Amino acid sequence: MRLVEAIAATLDVAVVATSGVTGGDVAESHRFELADGRTVFVKTHRDPPTHFFTTEAAGLEWLRAAAAASVPEVLSVSDGDEDVPPHLALPWIETGRSRGSDAEFGRSLARLHRSGAPHFGRADRRTTGSRALPNEPCDTWTEFLSTQRLQPLIGLAADAGALAPTTLEGIRWISEHLDELGVPREPPARLHGDLWAGNRLIDVTGTSWLIDPAAHGGHREFDLAMMRLFGGFGIECFEAYDQEYALGDGWRERLPLHQLAPLTVHAIKFGGGYATATDEAVRSVRRNLG
Repeated sequence: MRLVEAIAATLDVAVVATSGVTGGDVAESHRFELADGRTVFVKTHRDPPTHFFTTEAAGLEWLRAAAAASVPEVLSVSDGDEDVPPHLALPWIETGRSRGSDAEFGRSLARLHRSGAPHFGRADRRTTGSRALPNEPCDTWTEFLSTQRLQPLIGLAADAGALAPTTLEGIRWISEHLDELGVPREPPARLHGDLWAGNRLIDVTGTSWLIDPAAHGGHREFDLAMMRLFGGFGIECFEAYDQEYALGDGWRERLPLHQLAPLTVHAIKFGGGYATATDEAVRSVRRNLG
C-alpha cells in the first residue's frame, strides 16, 4: 500500500498493523500500529479538494501554537503527488468514558481565543468547510461576516434552492446592518471554527482535544454559538469561559446571529428542518434589533 509506505518513510519507522476506523463523512480513516509502539491516526481521501489536508494541518498547527488547549501534533501531511497519497497523520487519541472537565475545557478555550489572530480570516487565504467558504483577511468582524460568510452563502443557498426568498432577503438585510446589532468590537480571536461536540475528543485521562478545525481569526462568540447549536457542552463550560475571559452583555441573545452561517450551510447540504431553523434564526436576529 502506497499510504503505508509513505507513513513508514515519513516517520522513519515500520508500520506493523493497520485497521479501518468508522466515522467521518468525507475522508477515510485508519489506525496504524508502528514498530516503535506508537499508534497513529491517518486520514486519506480518494479525490480531495485543493489543499484539503494541508489546510487542516495548518489550522491544527496554528491552534497548537497558542499552547492554550490540547491539539494533536501533525506527524505527516500531504495533498498528494505521484509518490505520496493525500493524507494527514496524527497521534492516536484513545478516548475514554469520562466526560472530562467541561469547566477546564471552557477555560482552555478562553485562553485559545485570547491568544488572538493577526486579522479576521486567514493569512494563507485558504478556504474552509464543506462549501469552501472564503477567508480573505479583513480588518473588522462586520466586513468578515458580511463578505466572507453571509454574502457567499446567500448565493450558494439561492443556487441550491435551499432557503425561501424571504429568508435569503433576511440574511441579506442582516449582512448590511451588522454594525447595528450590538456585537462587541473586539480584536480577532483564534477560532477553532467548527466547534461542535464531535470535534472535541476526551481521552482516557479526561483531557479534551480539539480536532478537525476550520481555523480562522473571527469573533469569539462564533465558537460558543457552534457549541450551543448542537449541544454536548455543559453549562459549567460556558460559566468557566466567562470567568476566564468575560463575555459581553447579551452574548446569549446574539447566538442566532453567529449561528446563521452554519445553519445555512446545513440547509444547503441537508435541507429539511435546517431551512426552518435558518429562517427562525433570521427572525430572532431582526426581532432583537427591533
